[in-house]
Amino acid sequence: MEKQRTLASAASLTGSSLHTGEQVTLTLHPAPAGHGFKFCRKDLPDEPIIEAHVSNVKFVERATTLVQGSAKIHTVEHVLSALTGMGVDNALVEMNANEPPIGDGSAKSYVELIQQAGIVEQDAPRVVFEPNEPIHVETKEGSILTIFPDDKLRISCTQVGPEGRFTQFRSIEITPETYEKDIAPARTFVFYEDVKPLMDKGLIRGGSLENAIVARGDSVLSKEPLRFPDEFVRHKILDIIGDLALSGRRLRGHIVAVKPGHGANAELTRAIVKRFSEISAMAPRPVTAGAAALDVNQIMSILPHRYPFLLVDRIVEIEDARAIGTKSVTINEPFFQGHFPGHPVMPGVLQVEAMAQVASVVMMRRTANEGKVGYFMSADEVKFRKPVVPGDTLFIHVDMLSMKTRLGKAACKCMVNGEVVSEGVLLFGIVDK
Repeated sequence: MEKQRTLASAASLTGSSLHTGEQVTLTLHPAPAGHGFKFCRKDLPDEPIIEAHVSNVKFVERATTLVQGSAKIHTVEHVLSALTGMGVDNALVEMNANEPPIGDGSAKSYVELIQQAGIVEQDAPRVVFEPNEPIHVETKEGSILTIFPDDKLRISCTQVGPEGRFTQFRSIEITPETYEKDIAPARTFVFYEDVKPLMDKGLIRGGSLENAIVARGDSVLSKEPLRFPDEFVRHKILDIIGDLALSGRRLRGHIVAVKPGHGANAELTRAIVKRFSEISAMAPRPVTAGAAALDVNQIMSILPHRYPFLLVDRIVEIEDARAIGTKSVTINEPFFQGHFPGHPVMPGVLQVEAMAQVASVVMMRRTANEGKVGYFMSADEVKFRKPVVPGDTLFIHVDMLSMKTRLGKAACKCMVNGEVVSEGVLLFGIVDK
């Protein structure tokens, strides 16, 4: 059985970012099993942590941007690609700006940083998803991506530029060895006719021939010669690996991509997450009395809520600052008697309350908060995206952005079948009973 891996120690690098042009120091830290990849903005108040998950992807123009609450991380694909390609499963990426260093436009500097930190095996099995049937997406821009069942990770990619220029193809099995040698050194590129429109949008302010290749006509402009005759398609494979890492699990499969881009990559990642959630929803989730999960009796020993206002059935995962709770929505819920009779829909305000209850479980489990209660103070950036109906199971994700003596702040979302149905940033006051 494959085991999860993390970094043996912390390691840092400093450089300028591609789109904002700011100087930034990035530090890779080891993380516990099951942590996955997360980013920490050390330059912001409360040092918010953003999970590297496709549900947090908000912008995909020329780069992949994560947003959670008011915190943003731009251009995450290169560092995620390096971590995934080199076989790392868990890491905290700490930054003092909103975009990682671009380096020379490739993932080479991140591979070297990972090697500097070292990699260690952890005492937990790797979470791997291998689809049992093809998953396919197409976009209106002409991108076509499909992942087929395979017992390895292979990517077959066709890069097509404007008017068919620089059409390139490569198929490669991804291992740490092939990634370091054949994929990581491939640099980002831009076509000359796209440079001014991107600059007009405030992008690539840190771009230069030192960190990107510019294709003009049938020629290339670069500080050094091409590292590979097919360097463009190799960089597209680099981006695919980084974007698919946002599925939150290691993949096995044969990915066939034609004209990929960050938007199309995100669509395939969402489709993978949805398929995984559909499969997971059909399997029972055991609840143990250990620290990793809580049954309803344990929840009631922490929260004061009772029927009909207890909106959490179980906690299926819990750590120091995050948790996932579930709520099975049935037609027998008392609120369905008066909320859209004949067309039962779970009230959005109760979804927010379910988020608040899971967050309260996280906060009240801290020793310092024993005997206290969390009062709901405010809800910001609340969005209701899809109706919740009888038969749905809510998976309530909570990430604590801060936990102070008297205040707690949490980024929360409710998901059904892998899709976000509601989300918000909640603030709590912690007081004595």
